Amino acid sequence: MAKKTINNDVLLANIIKGIEEVKGNDIDILDLREIDTAVCDYFVICNGSSNTQVNAIVNSIQKTVSKDLKDKPWHVEGTDNAEWVLIDYVHIVVHVFQKHIREYYNIESLWGDAKITTIENKY
Repeated sequence: MAKKTINNDVLLANIIKGIEEVKGNDIDILDLREIDTAVCDYFVICNGSSNTQVNAIVNSIQKTVSKDLKDKPWHVEGTDNAEWVLIDYVHIVVHVFQKHIREYYNIESLWGDAKITTIENKY
């Protein structure tokens, strides 16, 4: 049975919803579609204030996407120490950081050619 294709916009909306439900901060969407060397279409980057909140964000994203779209990530890594968790939905890769780790790696600057959309915090 072939895996059904999910619209990137719908998946992005569900990922953002999952982040916002547990008050994830500083949400950026990097559109990588115009970059030849990109490994996916989008990065979603956000941060939490502790490893507990990072894990809560990761769990909320997975629960929201699973419930609304009946989809699960292809791969998840980093949940053991929850400083930087990567959730790979193939076309969209989500990076959930603790704030100081995000500042250290500064992924946004590595992908400077990407179009960045910042989602305003709702709270």
